[in-house]
Amino acid sequence: MHEADPTASTLHGLAGGGPRPERPDWTIAQDWDRYTAQEHAVWKTLFERQSRLLPGRACAAFVRGMAELPLCADRIPDFEELSEVLMQRTGWQVVAVPGLVPDDVFFEHLAHRRFPAGQFIRKAHELDYLEEPDVFHDVFGHVPMLMNPVMAGFIQAYGQGGLRAKSLGMLEQLARVYWYTVEFGLVLEEGAPRIYGAGIVSSSTETRFSVEDDSPNRVRFALERVMRTRYRIDDFQETYFVLDHLDDLLALAQVDFAPSYARVRGAAEHAPGELLPGDTVLARGTGRYHARKRQQVTA
Repeated sequence: MHEADPTASTLHGLAGGGPRPERPDWTIAQDWDRYTAQEHAVWKTLFERQSRLLPGRACAAFVRGMAELPLCADRIPDFEELSEVLMQRTGWQVVAVPGLVPDDVFFEHLAHRRFPAGQFIRKAHELDYLEEPDVFHDVFGHVPMLMNPVMAGFIQAYGQGGLRAKSLGMLEQLARVYWYTVEFGLVLEEGAPRIYGAGIVSSSTETRFSVEDDSPNRVRFALERVMRTRYRIDDFQETYFVLDHLDDLLALAQVDFAPSYARVRGAAEHAPGELLPGDTVLARGTGRYHARKRQQVTA
């Protein structure tokens, strides 16, 4: 089954239905020494698989981040070691959480340059499906891009804007921006789409689908268009929004979203695979993959 990335369904929900951690910020000890040989082996399988797939598909910033971080196939990373390197480069650190955390807690962490990463790793029989983000998705997928000052600033700005969006009743619209950038974003490099979204770089199947398959649409990123576009949490995306340059996120981080919220409030929403007259379409998808899936459901 396809790896469904649930990290922004409204945005982060409650942590896996489990008990609330004792700490108000929901952080827990990573307890690195308690990872088993089997858990390190799962990391190794996932790491090696993605390392074979990503060259030529991932953006340059992701590749640089991977090379500069203490990440390897042989073991699950130690968050303290990651944080030491991140702090020197962009002022970020990685903190362990039990799984999904409440929106308020998530925003507070991001606003203070703390990235909450799931402490657990999926089981060996769940390599291509997980119900909530684990250490592989959160660390392999997100942390290399946090070495990039532009992405580091954008995610902090997102955290700062999260509570405001919630108070305005616009959290769903803001979550779509996160989903179509941080989780499932593409960027043009040398005239071709490259991956920077964590939900793609951590998924073997969507890595290929997002940049090579003829089924999905690839559309130039436009803020209010994205705010009005629903997304899929259970399958590949039907549309990917593409930045011209990664630096576009820097400009986006400095935008006051309030006027955009006012314009999109109550406006018609768009289906995940819908193309609009005002879109700059880089690749018009055939829609074949999702049409086939819908036929299977109704058969």
